[in-house]
Amino acid sequence: MLGGYLRAVADGSADAPDLIAVPVCPAAVRQDRPDLDPFLPVGSAAVIAAAQLTGQAGEVAEVAVRLGASSGRVVFLGTGDGSPRALRRAGAELGRRAARGKTVSTAAIAGLPGEAAQAFVTGILLGGYVFTLKSGPGNEPGGEVRLLTERADSHAAALGRAAAIAGAVALARDLTNTPSSCKSPQWLADEAVKAAAQAGLRSRVWAEAELAAAGFGGILAVGSGSARPPRLIELSYSPPGWDTHVVLVGKGITFDSGGLSLKPNDGMKLMKTDMAGGAAVIAVLSALAGLGIRARVTGLVAAAENMPSGSAYRPGDVITQYGGRTVEVLNTDAEGRLVLADAIAYADAALDPAVVVDIATLTGASRTALGTGIGALYSTDDDVAAALLAAAQATGDRLWRMPLAAEYLDALDSPVADLAHIARSGAAGSAPGSIAAALFLREFTGGRPWAHLDVSGPARASSDDGETTKGATGFGTRLLLSWLGEI
Repeated sequence: MLGGYLRAVADGSADAPDLIAVPVCPAAVRQDRPDLDPFLPVGSAAVIAAAQLTGQAGEVAEVAVRLGASSGRVVFLGTGDGSPRALRRAGAELGRRAARGKTVSTAAIAGLPGEAAQAFVTGILLGGYVFTLKSGPGNEPGGEVRLLTERADSHAAALGRAAAIAGAVALARDLTNTPSSCKSPQWLADEAVKAAAQAGLRSRVWAEAELAAAGFGGILAVGSGSARPPRLIELSYSPPGWDTHVVLVGKGITFDSGGLSLKPNDGMKLMKTDMAGGAAVIAVLSALAGLGIRARVTGLVAAAENMPSGSAYRPGDVITQYGGRTVEVLNTDAEGRLVLADAIAYADAALDPAVVVDIATLTGASRTALGTGIGALYSTDDDVAAALLAAAQATGDRLWRMPLAAEYLDALDSPVADLAHIARSGAAGSAPGSIAAALFLREFTGGRPWAHLDVSGPARASSDDGETTKGATGFGTRLLLSWLGEI
């Protein structure tokens, strides 16, 4: 197929791309490609050997080729062991070239089964993601990737799924990358309602007065210091014939200064990403209908801006969470668990779900434990945990299950309230921060099957790596869509 395409480009019967990508796996790096050799200065095996290409996923080597009276460029692209993870990484390399304004043609999906083709195209779309607010010419993303295949309809379903999944991740990234100067709780609610309308979902936005009347004390306390009031975003997906109801809860702190427990300047620079969990929930809900998810899903995003002011909540305050439990505040920079507790308690009391999953950039402790590539998973249900771990393995949004160690719960004892929201200094020895936060949230689940994803590490990246792009990663979107697809 590729040889025929090159001949068509050479004789002018096909448009010439900027790059022609040739897939190479480790087992084939020493093999000649008779379909390519007439266009290369030397045999393809010699070109690959000179470039020291091993065929590992994402490796690239470019070479000039003769295309009739003109010239072009071929990029040999390592596809690794052909696993979905390897193909996503390979696809991402082409996506990045397209994002730089290149037109890339490739036959890499020819002969691939649907799942493999979906992984490759997902990688292209995720690797080609660009978010920029730069002005002037040359800063607009462009380019395209052309997939060469003998039968376009053979991959139609897989490509449609890839586009839906990657589109959801891009939405999560866009919401998270948006600067906090624009991103108030109301702005996030407006974006969620817009996404819901496009996806045929029902939406409700709880404003300040409604939150107060219903007793959402955690959300109100965290948002009390900001001139931009908090919101609770509720999105509902109910497909015909559903028999399982899942509630997803996302932390939507649109900026976290730490409140009166003020962060240092360096600690605030990336706090526009503190609503990454909420962004993932909005993105997941936006893609459910397109992917044909059978479960009923409700998304809750507790959105607030944590700012210091004369009206801000204080260390030592006792707040009343949704449902009536009282909580002693010991540090206003541990605000995420307070807004999540309200939403989880509301889900338990009002929505009657079969399972609740929350996702949040909750603690630096989880990032210290697991780094920036893996999220922490806590769960009260082994089956739910196993299913989420399987989805994480399949999608590349990696998780590691952490213990809900009961011996640390005493660290949350309070002399004046039902519980404290962080471990009291000196209590229960040295209570780990991420575990203590998970134990706090568990108290509001009503005993329902529940999982908590602490994604402070993988929610943002400092550099491009495979399908992950610098900045917001959209972590959790793919794994939750995969998990919901199996329910």
